Amino acid sequence: MSLDFKNELAERLIRYASIDSQSDEESATVPSSKIQYDMLYLLEKELKELNLIDVKITDYGTLIATIPGKIKGAAIGFLAHVDTAPQFNASNVKPRIIKNYDGSDIKFPDDENLILSPKEFSYLSEKIGHDIITASGKTLLGADDKAGIAIIMTAVNFLISKQNENHSEIRIAFTTDEEIGRGVHKNLPDDLNVKFAYTFDGGKVGEIDNETFSADSAEVLIKGVSIHPGDAKNEMVNAIHLASEIINNLPLKTMTPEVTEKREGFIHATDMIGNSSEMIIKFILRDFELKGLDEKKEILEELCKKIQVTEPRAKINIFFKRQYRNMRYWLDENRMPLEIAEKALHNKCIQPIKKPIRGGTDGSLLTEKGVPTPNIFTGMQNVHGPLEWVSTSDMALATEVMLEIIKLNSNLKN
Repeated sequence: MSLDFKNELAERLIRYASIDSQSDEESATVPSSKIQYDMLYLLEKELKELNLIDVKITDYGTLIATIPGKIKGAAIGFLAHVDTAPQFNASNVKPRIIKNYDGSDIKFPDDENLILSPKEFSYLSEKIGHDIITASGKTLLGADDKAGIAIIMTAVNFLISKQNENHSEIRIAFTTDEEIGRGVHKNLPDDLNVKFAYTFDGGKVGEIDNETFSADSAEVLIKGVSIHPGDAKNEMVNAIHLASEIINNLPLKTMTPEVTEKREGFIHATDMIGNSSEMIIKFILRDFELKGLDEKKEILEELCKKIQVTEPRAKINIFFKRQYRNMRYWLDENRMPLEIAEKALHNKCIQPIKKPIRGGTDGSLLTEKGVPTPNIFTGMQNVHGPLEWVSTSDMALATEVMLEIIKLNSNLKN
């Protein structure tokens, strides 16, 4: 029998999405933006009102709480992140609900030229009769990952209201800075203290993500030679020109996000900052296999060396930073959390869809740090842009799956 969570989920998502909580990749603070605390403080209040125990915000900006259980055994964890993506405007989000979607094009009150069409996004055509939540046209919605937060909070509310403690201990964590790759602090695995966990940060109904990109970032620093342009002949070295040479010599037709799909990795230039004297180019490198990731680093490094040779008066340096690794390497060794999730979906008559994520989650870092953490669907679609939407019915199914995972874990002989 299906439980009716849709109204609560809609209410929660609209409330949470209205709060500005973008992370800031240029900031060195933890968390990267103070506004993320607006979400943390709200959720802290709501968890305390539900009488969860050990509710605390850590010094690294993660909210952790515990639901006690009567069954002895290993604790299980559920996570979502409070920050929204910095790639698109997320200030003054105005969520709206479209009741009983009729299958037509969805228009937006704050941008008359913006259209969300089932002809372009076929998954939307499957949601006739659903209640659909979008933003108003000028911002993203923030269902990534406030849909995940709403799902977890709704499931928690259900457990508490039913006074159902026939489960092992449950740990809830809401992280910051996931969108900029800083969501898992080194202390989180110990503070979470669970055998395994799940992030609710996925897309279509049925998706269980057990594989992510492996990821590094790169920063190229180009120092030219500055001089008054009137006296520049044979003296000036324009850093902008050298940066352009690097970009133009990338494998643009074979190895950028615009031309890759499925299991293909890429080199993605995300930012160019500076002037004729000094330029910084920022890249992210992605591949499902470490060998492929290393090859992309070599391509970028060799390209910088090549451009440096053409202009020895300049200084071109490249710096790489490790980000996260494909969770598959560890989930292949411990399949129990995946098997529980798959059984939970089958029990809810949902066909599991396992596919590699062309991205990463907090689960990528948690899994690498010893806490196996697959990613579960929420229903969110077209994230990080103004056409973002989610069905409350999809979210309700995810809520039921979370409760079923708790039930199955409680039946395990730990």
